[in-house]
Amino acid sequence: MAPMSARGGTGGNDILTLNEGSSSLKFGFYEAGPDGVEERMAGDVEGAQPADMFDRIDAALDGARPAAIGHRIVHGGSDLFDPVKIDASVLMQLERATTFAPLHGPAALSLIRAAQARYPNVPQIACFDTGFHADLPQVAAVLPIPKAFRADGVRRYGFHGLSCQSIVSQLGSDLPERLIIAHLGSGASITAVRDAKSVDTSMGLTPSGGIVMASRAGDLDPGLLLYLMRERGMDAADIEDIVDRRSGLLGISGLSRDVRKLHAVAATDADAALAIEIFCRSVAKQIAAMMASLGGADMIVFTGGIGENDAVVRSTICNDLGWAGVQMLPAATGRPRVIVRTLPSQEGAEIARAVWRLTSTASCAR
Repeated sequence: MAPMSARGGTGGNDILTLNEGSSSLKFGFYEAGPDGVEERMAGDVEGAQPADMFDRIDAALDGARPAAIGHRIVHGGSDLFDPVKIDASVLMQLERATTFAPLHGPAALSLIRAAQARYPNVPQIACFDTGFHADLPQVAAVLPIPKAFRADGVRRYGFHGLSCQSIVSQLGSDLPERLIIAHLGSGASITAVRDAKSVDTSMGLTPSGGIVMASRAGDLDPGLLLYLMRERGMDAADIEDIVDRRSGLLGISGLSRDVRKLHAVAATDADAALAIEIFCRSVAKQIAAMMASLGGADMIVFTGGIGENDAVVRSTICNDLGWAGVQMLPAATGRPRVIVRTLPSQEGAEIARAVWRLTSTASCAR
């Protein structure tokens, strides 16, 4: 946890960001202004109820109070993509959207209500992971099922959008025309970006789809799900438990959802080694698919807990893509065809920027 800066206090530009992921709550405290945002401290909380989480956050803030709070929301349904101030109407929409994100939605709502109780007069802003993908072209957004379902909001939404936007922001003038972002963590996705806009992404209607993840299966033959229903007598709750909580690295290895633990035993545990191999191949195949959407790639950026910190995984993925000119290290003779970079996922900073823009505009309007 980073220490508070000496400038700590209760300034009107102080923003608390809350990022509830699939494995922990990350929080940050930012000073925001027209020239950007500056992180003053950050931390994470695991395994606690919302009220206890805020006790720990308040202790870390050491008396500083936020002027506004930004929440990372995984799914806002078919109507909510842009950052929005949370009121009763928005809460109702978020309730409806939990059907698309049963792993994340209820927890996010619980956190919002706890934040409102702890900070009753502080504006609360919802920032959506789907927002970066809101304008996906039809060829990527439309799912190949009967057209009538589109009216119900059934489409490819895409996720990890705040992470993707943070990569675009960090690249700045180095942003290439054709960028592929590999966000690899407990949840993982691959996104194709052309001229700073998302044009395709691996996750679909929900965060369960796409590549193999820590405990999520990713894309599966739908016939498998029908088999489980017919032959094993499983209902929707049973299938959800399997594909979201018991599959992926955990399911393949039978040991752990944590790739670090799998690396530690891979030399003597064939299933642990296989889990890592399948994960890496799944990522490489999806990166190749994004190359098809972009007509090639100029740069691949790895981010997220695994993407940023696991050099073995990055190397394995890049080796699978060597045919496409992907190289971890610069070529001996000249510039590589596809540049590979590692950048941190700065979702908190993106949330803080969005909160500042929204709250400062509202202040000016008054």
